[in-house]
Amino acid sequence: MAKTALNQLQDQIEAIRKEAYAAGYAAAMQVIRDFTGRPAAGTRAAAAVPTRVRARVTRVTKAAAAKPAVRSRRRVAAKPANGGRRPQRGTNARLIAEVLKAMPSGTARPAEIRSALQRDKGVQMAFTSIRHALGQLATRREVEAIADGKSWRYLGSNPAA
Repeated sequence: MAKTALNQLQDQIEAIRKEAYAAGYAAAMQVIRDFTGRPAAGTRAAAAVPTRVRARVTRVTKAAAAKPAVRSRRRVAAKPANGGRRPQRGTNARLIAEVLKAMPSGTARPAEIRSALQRDKGVQMAFTSIRHALGQLATRREVEAIADGKSWRYLGSNPAA
């Protein structure tokens, strides 16, 4: 008995939810139809639009205009030496090899590599780019992963490759 009452209640709630959704959707579509059917501002046909619709559209556009513009937080970097062109192919791998060479122990984790790149070279690089470049260097046998699987060791450049 309690199970059927619970099922009936859930069915009623779902029916109410569907009705409310349908009513809201219909109202939204009507506003869109009214807005798109409105002639351009400043024309004589604009007077033919009912005042009720004009007031609703005006409220919506004023509310949208009142919202502050969302600005992305992009850093404005100094113009690169190459005149703003894209870096040469293989630059990431070369930079990472230089950083690993300069490490006192010759080994580093990707986070340490990233910090050293930012500190010493002034280059910001994503971790995925660092991992990709380390994979390229490992293929050329210039670096190898240490047993812990998180650190990398510089082996030296391989002239045969």
